[in-house]
Amino acid sequence: MEIISGKKNKGFYHLNNGFNLIGHAWRLWKEGNLSELIDSFVQESCTLSEVLRCIHISLLCVQQHPEDRPSMSSVVLMLGSETAMVNPKEPGFLFDKKSLEASSSSSKPKSSSINELSLSVLEPR
Repeated sequence: MEIISGKKNKGFYHLNNGFNLIGHAWRLWKEGNLSELIDSFVQESCTLSEVLRCIHISLLCVQQHPEDRPSMSSVVLMLGSETAMVNPKEPGFLFDKKSLEASSSSSKPKSSSINELSLSVLEPR
């Protein structure tokens, strides 16, 4: 999705809705406006149907539940064929960290652990 859009997910923040790149792509998918996601250079140099297929596959890979995501061998098969694909379900990482922090009602950080031990939070790349 980063290559197709020309934007990095980490630094992307949609002002109107607080979505990160994945959330923005999901919104465009639901609205049927995926072509808005495509970088102009990619649009000029690639086949639109192939780019839309790559976006479709990328949305399958970031679904909320891991069991819904395709295996890497399935991704390779999907990229190399024209077979029909299932529609993706809602992604698991829709919002940017900034929007989550802004929506927090408390100014004091809350502990994530009952016993006050530190807790590492894993973030995807």
